[in-house]
This record gives sequence, structure tokens and C-alpha cells, in this order.
Amino acid sequence: MKTLPQSCEECLKQFSTALEELKTFATRGEKTGYSESQSRELIIHFEVAHELALKLIGKYFQKMGKGPFSGSRDTTVEAFHAELIDDGKSWLDMIIDRIQYNPVYALDTQQKFLENIRHNYISLLEKFEDTMEKKLDE
Repeated sequence: MKTLPQSCEECLKQFSTALEELKTFATRGEKTGYSESQSRELIIHFEVAHELALKLIGKYFQKMGKGPFSGSRDTTVEAFHAELIDDGKSWLDMIIDRIQYNPVYALDTQQKFLENIRHNYISLLEKFEDTMEKKLDE
């Protein structure tokens, strides 16, 4: 049985749920610190939220008659030009961090990625959520 394609609003709802879970998980470990397994889980929560953000961007562009784009970098650049995101460099840094992240790297590499998630990337995703809510209400 075929499934119906998701609407932008449904994609936004999925993204918002994933972002909320990411924020909840991120604040849970702030006071006590993160164990190795909690660190990996935080990264997984971030990756899910980021993937859903990219999916939402793709659906939005599809609705507007643009695209498809060849990958996350092209999608991100187009989202910046369309003013869906306001800090294109930091969004590209998200992609680079995800590419460079690998559990076999030294812990300090993982630690920097975790710091970026908690201190930079969550707020970028929150801004994106606000922007998309406004765009979809237009």
C-alpha cells in the first residue's frame, strides 16, 4: 500500500517533536555531565532533528516548485538564500561536524561536537522552527 506524501505542516510537526526531545535530553545532562552512552544518545537526537529539518526544507521547496537538490549542503545553501535560515555558515558547520563525527575518533573530537550541539546548533534549529512556523502561516 502506498503512503501519501507528507505535507510541510506534518514535516514541521515531526521536526518540532524531535527538537523538543533533543532539548529535553540536552538539559538532562547539563548539571551532572554526560556518560559515554548519553553523549552518543545526544548526538543521535541531534542527527534526527537535523535530518528532519533538512526534510522540511526539501518539502517546503517542493511546495514552492524548487529543487530537488543533490544533498544536504545544496539544500542548506538554498535555504539560506531563501531566508529559511539566517546563519548559513553555522548550518554548513553542522553538516561538517556530522561528517567528521565518528565514534572511533578521539574523545576530544566528540566533546567539541557535543559542545557545538548544546551551545550552537540547538538554538539554530529553534530559530529555524520559528521561521518555518511563520512561513507556513503565510
